[in-house]
Amino acid sequence: MRKYTKNLSNDNYLDCLKPSVYIVGAGPGDPDLLTIKAQKLLMAADVVLFADSLVPQQIIEFCREDAEIIRTANKTLEEILPMMIERVRSQKSVVRLHSGDPSLYSAIHEQMQLLAEAEIPFEVVPGISAFQAAAAKLKVELTVPGLVQTIILSRISGRTEVPPKEELASLAAHQASLCLYLSARHIETTQAKLLEHYPVDTPVAICFRLGWPDEKIWIVPLNQMADCTQKEKLIRTTLYVISPALTEATAHLPSMGVARSRLYHPEHSHIFRPKG
Repeated sequence: MRKYTKNLSNDNYLDCLKPSVYIVGAGPGDPDLLTIKAQKLLMAADVVLFADSLVPQQIIEFCREDAEIIRTANKTLEEILPMMIERVRSQKSVVRLHSGDPSLYSAIHEQMQLLAEAEIPFEVVPGISAFQAAAAKLKVELTVPGLVQTIILSRISGRTEVPPKEELASLAAHQASLCLYLSARHIETTQAKLLEHYPVDTPVAICFRLGWPDEKIWIVPLNQMADCTQKEKLIRTTLYVISPALTEATAHLPSMGVARSRLYHPEHSHIFRPKG
């Protein structure tokens, strides 16, 4: 057995886990998409706080049987933070489990600020984001050479306002691969702003509860985006992928005249593959 494989054992990790808050990305919902580090932390932590409305129970089954499990869907930050601080000061390791990746729409900024002010050590562990899971399910690359090379992750303004310079219509002007979070409740406005720049037949993947047992994905033309959302009564846990790359998911690339990536092209040389 290789040395690194031996180090994956829970006993080894439990021995070296320090009292701290570990802000961990749980991924989109599928327990198999947890990172190895996230799984090890869940298996070793004394305390796990998780948003039970966004993280499935199956992921919590990785936790120790004697771990303290705290559900936070009905709690405010003012209730959650003192719990984490008190546990760490009691020499316990604490996992704060967030859905997806902590760097996106997870409200960890204020948590980190307050933990730092309280002199509580913390670490952030990344996770798979919904847009990555969506691309994998759709079997599509969101950056196709000669077609699209930019991915924009955004949302429409709601209770949390988007800065004016990031207004959705201005982002749509790039006609990039656009992945929209937290926008289902404002889908008619969203569709109208997108139609200012994308063709009406631009394919849109509507992805509901990616990675969960009841996951559903619809691919519709942009001008049917709102109708489909309303018909299926989608108001949360929905990601929209708007991209010209989705057209290529159902077409043969050579017949579409799409350029090939240079990375593995025989005429492309680099430091690890110089020309012979």
